[in-house]
This record gives sequence, C-alpha cells and structure tokens, in this order.
Amino acid sequence: MARSSRHSSPQFAGQRTHPVDEVLPVGKLTLYGFQHVLAFYAAAVIVPILVGNALGLTHEQLVYLINADLLTCGIASIIQAFGIWKIGARLPLVQGVTFTAVSPMIAIGLGAGGGVAGLLVVYGAVITAGIATFLFAPFFSKLVKYFPPVVIGTILTIIGLTLIPQGLQDAAGGAQLIGHPEYGSGKNLAYALGTLLFILAVVRLGKPYLSSLAVLLGLIGGTAVAWFFGDVDFSAVGNADWFGVSTPFHYGMPKFELFPIIAMVVVMLITMVETTGDVYAIGEITRKRVDNATVANALRADGVATVLGGVLNSFPYVAFAENIGLVRMSRVMSRFVVVAAGVFMICLGLLPKVGSVVAVIPHPVLGGAAVSMFGMVATVGIQILGKVDLREERNALILAVSLGAGLLPSAVAPFFDRMPADVKAILDSGITLGGLTAILLNLFFNVLTSRKSMEIDWDDIEDGEDGEDGEAADPHGPPMGVPTR
Repeated sequence: MARSSRHSSPQFAGQRTHPVDEVLPVGKLTLYGFQHVLAFYAAAVIVPILVGNALGLTHEQLVYLINADLLTCGIASIIQAFGIWKIGARLPLVQGVTFTAVSPMIAIGLGAGGGVAGLLVVYGAVITAGIATFLFAPFFSKLVKYFPPVVIGTILTIIGLTLIPQGLQDAAGGAQLIGHPEYGSGKNLAYALGTLLFILAVVRLGKPYLSSLAVLLGLIGGTAVAWFFGDVDFSAVGNADWFGVSTPFHYGMPKFELFPIIAMVVVMLITMVETTGDVYAIGEITRKRVDNATVANALRADGVATVLGGVLNSFPYVAFAENIGLVRMSRVMSRFVVVAAGVFMICLGLLPKVGSVVAVIPHPVLGGAAVSMFGMVATVGIQILGKVDLREERNALILAVSLGAGLLPSAVAPFFDRMPADVKAILDSGITLGGLTAILLNLFFNVLTSRKSMEIDWDDIEDGEDGEDGEAADPHGPPMGVPTR
C-alpha cells in the first residue's frame, strides 16, 4: 500500500483554493452530482437485491432495503466528502455498500434462519463492526505499510472471483429456482447474455460518458426486453407509495451474536484496506496530499456510515472505486459535487416507487450485469497485482495460497457444513477466508523481515504541478505517482 510523506497540503500554482475544495456554481454542482449518481446507481442497489433475494425477502421488504440503502448512501457520501470534525476525508469520495460483505452477510443471515430473522442478526453484526471501525480508525491508518499492493490486489481479485458465482446464479434464474426446471433455462440465459452483450456494446461503441453508464443502461434495456416478452410484472410499482422514510430498526431490534460479529469485524478490516487504497488513489488523481490523518478520517466516516446502515436497515459502507474513475475521466475534482450527489441519493431513497421499479428487475438481467461488475472488481485486483514482483517467491505464495483459501467455501461446501454454525458464519465466506489469509501471510513473509513498502513521493507530485516553463500545469491533468485502486 502506498503511503504519504508528512508535509503540508500542496496548493496549485496561482490558486488559493485547491480544486478539491472549490465550490462550483449550482448548475454545475447539479449536473456533475447527478452524473455521479448515474455512474454509481447500479452498483449501489445490487447488494441489497442480492442479499434480499438470497434471504428470501418479499418484494415489499426488498423495496424497503433498496430505499434504505439509497438514503444511507446519500448521508454517508455527504459525511465523507463534506466532513464533520474528524469524520470524513473531505475528498470527492462516494460511499456505497461494499461488495466484500455480500457473501458473509448471506452466510450470517441464512445461518440465522433467513428472512427477517436473518436480517436482525446481520444488523447486530453490522452495527458492532461499524463501532469497531470508528474506534480502530486512527490506529489502522498507521498500519498502512503492512498492506502493500500484493495484499490489496489479492483481496480484490478474491472478491471478484467469489462474487461472480452469485451473478451466474442470478443469470440462471436466481437461488429460488434451484431444483426447478426453469433454473438455467435457455430463456434465462438469453436474458443474461443479452444484457451482458448490450453492456459490452455500449462500452465499445459509446462515448466515455455513455460508457460510464453502460451497466445502468444494460439493466434498463434487459428489463425492457423481458417486459416485452411478458416476464416482468410492474403491478407492484403502482401499489408502492410515492414518498416514504426509512425508520430506524424497521424490522425490529438487532440481535447481537458473537460469531457473526467477529465475521463482520473481519469484513470491515478488509474494507478498511480497500478504503485506504481508494483514499490514496483519489489523492493521486486530484493531487491532494494524503496523510495518516486523512486516512483515519475516511475510515471514521466508514464506521459512522456502517453504524447508520445497521440502524437504518442497510449494510456496511466503503468508499466506492467506481466513482474514482469518474473523477479521473471528468476531471471535476470538487468534493462538493459528491455532496450534491449525496443530496440526490437521499431524495431517491425517500421515493419507494423508485425502489419498487428496481426490485422488479428480472434475476437473469441482474445476473448478466453483475457478472460484468464483479468481473471488473477482479480485474482491478489483477491490475494491482501487475505492479507486484510475482517472480519473488514470497509474493507468489501469498497470492497462490490466498486464492486457494478464497475458493475453498464454494468448492468444498460440505467441509463447512460440518462446522458449528457460529464458526461457519466466520469461515464460510471466500472473501473473509481469502482476505485473512493474504493479510496473515504478508505479516509472516514480509513484515517480519522488515521489507520496504511502496511509497508515494508527494514532493514529486507537487513539483509536477509546474510546467517546464514555470507555468502552472493543468490541475485536472492525469494523476501521478504509483498506480493504485
């Protein structure tokens, strides 16, 4: 993991305000903020859909999860970008439910009986893990050197590889069809493949802005085709209210059970590594100096957002890498654009009809889109691993053994079925098991030998702000330094 030197924050030549802290006119804030929402929306709603479907929730319960997620996303993004006290990085970072928690939450929920009963145990674990994240944030920010690219790249690759089967299961028709003739039918696979091909076509033929919306357009297009053939029922949308507020503990008081809490704390440890990488990445893109305090503030925001998620019927939150790419592409660096996006998300979260529309997306269409998104998560991990010297035996072993551990729960499910339910809640997740393996092996192979980690030279970045002729360089130019997620 890259880490920063301890200097004061650089300023752009001839500018008193860093582009990150620039307050744009209302019109631009609205336009650019809505663009962030569009780029983020599909990934934002897919986690509550996957978890809700896996736990066997009703359509109405699923709609409530989606709206609660959007509402909390908006609040969390504002906290992260605007900042309150020592909470929030004050960088253009959008907060969303982490993919890392999908498999562990499903395992915890099903272990507690599924449905609402399973959700209550999940929420108890989420709230406790959020509090732990908040308290541990300042200490974790000083441990950045113990999470080099080999660990982050391995964890992201495992996340993608273990979530892809979830997408493929939806492509076949969803978990509720397993054992039925419709599961894996040609029609379901046609919807999934058609959605995926549509996404690929938009990326290939569309302009950069359109490409950033490819997944969202794929979901809309796939649902439209399924509706044309009579496989989508919008009747529930008409019955949904126009306005509704997600009330705290809507499903009842959370249940706090030890082993699910341990599992979720491990998940948050992994997401802290993920957020740390995202903070350094956005720092490089915006040329805004990042130090341990910035990382600690970002992690505190993750903790607060995760506690809010458990209270407002949502899930754990993390800085979203998808929108970091949008910042780089659009060259709009103002954190107040993300604040505007947060306001939009809050408004969407107060409209149950919007959530109801999302909830009717057919499983195969969702699966086709999910395969592309989860595959991209794995690709980002592989991209980071490309910067690692895998010819070095220790790094190669960290990757090899961690991948094996990550695939174990899905490859040999009976092994975990024989474990006590509480232990299974911790270990029966490829993301948790593989991530822990990567962290521990790195400690064993690299930390104990005091090997140096990769650094960002912020002085080089600051020097790069001035052109050779002494004129100020474009503040929205390409990022410098070590490539990170």
